[in-house]
Amino acid sequence: MRTIFLADAHLASPDDDNYRLLLRFLHELEGELETLYIVGDLFDFWLGFPSHPFTEYDAVIDALERLVLRGCQLVYFEGNHDFHLGTVFSQRLNAVIHTGPSIESLQGKKLYVCHGDQINKADRLYRLLRFLLRTRLVAAGVRHFPPRWAQKVRGYLQKRSQASYGEKSARWDYRRIIFDFARSLQKKGYDGLVAGHFHLALCEELTAPPFAVISLGDWMEQFTYGEMRDGKLHLMTYSANQPIV
Repeated sequence: MRTIFLADAHLASPDDDNYRLLLRFLHELEGELETLYIVGDLFDFWLGFPSHPFTEYDAVIDALERLVLRGCQLVYFEGNHDFHLGTVFSQRLNAVIHTGPSIESLQGKKLYVCHGDQINKADRLYRLLRFLLRTRLVAAGVRHFPPRWAQKVRGYLQKRSQASYGEKSARWDYRRIIFDFARSLQKKGYDGLVAGHFHLALCEELTAPPFAVISLGDWMEQFTYGEMRDGKLHLMTYSANQPIV
């Protein structure tokens, strides 16, 4: 049975190639997967509104449910595009939901797993916005939003995210930020870091003592994901060469 880490698909429309490729990938994993770690931003926008206005994601939810019914444990780390996940994940999919980082003991290794949006401490404006959006007041308010508000909130946050991503990636050296953070975890006795958010695909090992660093890339253009086998993390690329039917 396999353990897989997936992040930053930013699914938007069922007609998109990355959406259809992900459905195919999840179908291929049925019956083979012990644990699927979704490390944030599976969707381009998701809040757990009781009305469930995001019906365009139903096929993905159904695919995840089939995995769960075949024995897979789903572990979901909230990202900056998907949080306050709601009952679809907590009840229907029986997912373990993390609102922040978690220490995961896997195959004899102690891994620090996080979406990654809190790693860059210099991004103070985002950290403030993150804090505000995750308050209990906002979580309670989501339950009372009319469905039409959900799409308006979605549109606003999507535009804001798209406008700021290029600016931030030019402003900060994400690789250096990731490895600086990894070294701080190495000193604390952890065995590895698994992170998303940066859309940077890398898998390297620090020495003295050994410490694995994996940044999961994305499922938008790179179609990368992480897999743990025999206590070792691997960065994998899903083959997108076959025609999508």
